[in-house]
Amino acid sequence: MQIIELDARAVRASADLAAKATAADLSKPTPCRGWTLYGLLAHMTTQHYGFAAASRGDADPEKWKLLSLGDDPVHAYLDSAGHVIDAFAADGVADRPFPLPEFRPEPFPAEQAISFHHVDYVVHAWDVAKTLGAELHVDDEVLDAAHTVAAIVPAGPLRLAPGAAFGPEVPWEGGSRLDQLVAYLGRSPAWTP
Repeated sequence: MQIIELDARAVRASADLAAKATAADLSKPTPCRGWTLYGLLAHMTTQHYGFAAASRGDADPEKWKLLSLGDDPVHAYLDSAGHVIDAFAADGVADRPFPLPEFRPEPFPAEQAISFHHVDYVVHAWDVAKTLGAELHVDDEVLDAAHTVAAIVPAGPLRLAPGAAFGPEVPWEGGSRLDQLVAYLGRSPAWTP
């Protein structure tokens, strides 16, 4: 499945950006409303381990409970990024159903589940970049795949529900394809700390 390699590229981009964060950066606000960089990295780390568990068929909801990042939050995030990349690259993953208890009781086909992870990590890599005043560099294939998934994300009132993965679309004209993606998924491309 090509989505496995595209997802790995997005996760590596997020890790490259997170690796630049200092201890002082961890308390900075992010485009994710109410989250500091520490909170965003904790969410991202937890999601990596949750999706990795799902790739092995593990449906335990405990795997999705927010993790502490310990004394070295950046290193904890980098470890989780490597873990999910390795988990998705394991033999047989493409044929396994992925239980994602945060989404619904029935498992998802592997390709669909990994595509969810992919769009999330393109957007979260952008969140980290914006927080740090850096640029996110992803290639067109990575962006194409993220746009394909974003196009099927339900719009409307569902995005206002507590815990919704993405906020309401932000009106946005022009800009890059990355700007268009994040605006569609509820972030303002003009966001600054």
